[in-house]
Amino acid sequence: MSNPSPLSNESIGPSGPESDRQRERRVYRLVHSLKGPTQFLSFWIAIALPFVHLPLLAQGLGDPQITSTFLVLLLVNVLALYAGHGYKQ
Repeated sequence: MSNPSPLSNESIGPSGPESDRQRERRVYRLVHSLKGPTQFLSFWIAIALPFVHLPLLAQGLGDPQITSTFLVLLLVNVLALYAGHGYKQ
């Protein structure tokens, strides 16, 4: 005789192809609903960041901290350009 498991199998949802399709649809809807706001925000960040670069360039890149800040902002700008390139097309 074995003791029954304290965990119920009722908490485990069906794992058939139908539940996989539903999960894929939910993920697709989530990604699709986040795409517009992400592109909007990325587009405007890419527009605004060069105005932050100007004072750093005017001050000069002789200081290692300013140089690293400039490079990080430049990387963020490139990523924002990539993410926001499809906005309003």
